[in-house]
Amino acid sequence: MENMEKSQIDPRQVKGWGVDTDRGNDPTYPIKKRNDGEHEGYSWDRPAQQPVNIEVLHSNERPNVTAAFGTSTPPAGLSGVIRRIAFNYSESSYGHWLPLMLADRVGVVEGYLEDLSRGHVPNVFAERGWKAEWQHNRKSLLTRVAVGAVLASAALAYLTSGKGDSSKDERRRPKRTRR
Repeated sequence: MENMEKSQIDPRQVKGWGVDTDRGNDPTYPIKKRNDGEHEGYSWDRPAQQPVNIEVLHSNERPNVTAAFGTSTPPAGLSGVIRRIAFNYSESSYGHWLPLMLADRVGVVEGYLEDLSRGHVPNVFAERGWKAEWQHNRKSLLTRVAVGAVLASAALAYLTSGKGDSSKDERRRPKRTRR
C-alpha cells in the first residue's frame, strides 16, 4: 500500500472555485429563501393556455396540457404510434421512457426515408457527428462501426442461409402418413 500524503488545495488555484458565491449570479438563490410555510414564490397567475390545434402528448399524471408546449414536430408515423403507447404509462416506469427512446431512433430512420423520398441524400456522416468523433474519439468510432458491420454481416448471412425459410425445412422432413 502506497503512502499517500494529504495535500492542501489552494481554492484560488481551482478553476471555477467560488463561482456560486455571487447571489446575483445564482439562478436558485430566490428558491433558497423559501420555507415550508407560505411558498410566496408559488403565488403566480397561470399563463394563458396556448391553443391546442395539433395532437399534444402529455403525461397521464397531469389532468391537462401545460400552458405552453412545442408544436414543431407532432407525433407521426411509426415513431408517433410508439410515442402514443409510451404516454399510456407513468413517467416513473420503463414502459414510458424505453419506448420514447425507441421512438427517437425510429424517428431518425423515418427522417432518412423522408429525405430519400424527396430526392435528398442525407449526409449521415455529418448529421451523426462522426467528423468530430473521428477527430476526438477515433477508437470508439471504429469500435462501433466494426461491431455494427459484424452484426449486420451476421444478420445478412443468417437471412441468406435459408435457416429462416420454413419451406426448405418441410422438404427435408419425411412425410408422415396416418394409420
